[in-house]
Amino acid sequence: MEMLQKLWPTPFKVKKGDVASLLIQLIIFLVVCVVIGFALGLLWWVPIVNIIAGILGALLELYSLVGIVLCLLKFFDVLK
Repeated sequence: MEMLQKLWPTPFKVKKGDVASLLIQLIIFLVVCVVIGFALGLLWWVPIVNIIAGILGALLELYSLVGIVLCLLKFFDVLK
């Protein structure tokens, strides 16, 4: 559990049954994905960078997906 808290610190700020804290964390994940996705999209036209941008984009999406799942698990009090 300590490793999860080090890699994804924000989902553990969600309180059980508190919709406001859940929405705040979900909005943070979505805004970060949109901003970084837009920045990576601007670099897409550079030949070598587009491969790296694609990999970074996929890793960011995976990180955000795990973070959102952790937020929901913390909201429903599955994680302690």
